[in-house]
Amino acid sequence: MRRVVIGATAVSMALSIAACGKAGDDDSGSSSSDSKSIGLLLPDSVTARYEKFDKPLFEAKVKELCSDCDVQYANAAADPAKQAQQVSSMVTKGVKVIVISAQDSAAIKSSIQSAVNKGVKVIAYDRLAQGPVSAYVSFDNVKVGELQGQALLDALGAKATTKSKIVMINGDDADPNAAQFKEGAHKVLDGKVTIAYEQSGLWKDTIAAEKMSAAITQLGAKNIAGVYSANDGMAGGIANTLKGAGISGIPLTGQDAELAGIQRIVAGTQSSTVYKAFKPEADAAAQLAVNLLEGKDIKSLATQTLTSGSGDKVPSQLLTPVSVTKANIKDTVIKDKLYTVQEICTAAYAAACKTAGLQ
Repeated sequence: MRRVVIGATAVSMALSIAACGKAGDDDSGSSSSDSKSIGLLLPDSVTARYEKFDKPLFEAKVKELCSDCDVQYANAAADPAKQAQQVSSMVTKGVKVIVISAQDSAAIKSSIQSAVNKGVKVIAYDRLAQGPVSAYVSFDNVKVGELQGQALLDALGAKATTKSKIVMINGDDADPNAAQFKEGAHKVLDGKVTIAYEQSGLWKDTIAAEKMSAAITQLGAKNIAGVYSANDGMAGGIANTLKGAGISGIPLTGQDAELAGIQRIVAGTQSSTVYKAFKPEADAAAQLAVNLLEGKDIKSLATQTLTSGSGDKVPSQLLTPVSVTKANIKDTVIKDKLYTVQEICTAAYAAACKTAGLQ
């Protein structure tokens, strides 16, 4: 009889242990499915905006919308293979929504597909990545190019003729935005000036500087009327090359409203940039991410549809860019508190700032 009781007790204990084990498994699975983790993957650390503005603004908005949400961050350092690994790592960590600005929009396609196959929602940020992304938030990039082209023509004034030779340094062909900037610029410039030299600067100031040097050798320093640079980073390299060649007083465009670009505009070594307000873009991406995380509809946010390079129809939210010249620095980047007058008008730019009416 004693043996029967002991046996029954052992069975009861075994069942209890098994039940506890099962409950633990359920809790683990529930924790994974209830994860409130959002991934943010940015393409490089060279472009000043990503680390200084996009990342902190996105994190702050997510926290405002979802106090118990967690943002996992990684930067690809301009390496597509590294970014692909980062997507995989995010999925392994249990991230439910990934917001990604693709270093290479085509190369990242398979990684996005793999993430989506595992139930992760993907938002393309600033650059339209290929693959089954749930949403895309950016600016009207063709409009960006149009603003750049028009700013160049405006700066040329009466010199904007079909005989005027323009050097065009575009962005990286792996970035779909670069093609749209180029498209918009050509819409405005073609037939009004002559694009005498056109190359990709790969979004790198050093490469852009090399291309500018080659253009000067090919065309002659005195024969260049203006330069189209797709962004401020490359414009910095181009400006240095122009200075070294003794070329001054010609228009040079840019984009991203980087502090160095604004300072060059004040100093007169760059004529314009395009301001794509970082906060509205980061806020929009955060709202989309939280909505997708919580299973909410995004139709009221992503009201347009764009087709990616892979042929996918993507719900999109496009914001409006603004051209910035010396005349409206106060009404744009300073008014929006992107930079203070003190940040722009350092000792090296004090005199130029006074002339520009900033001090």
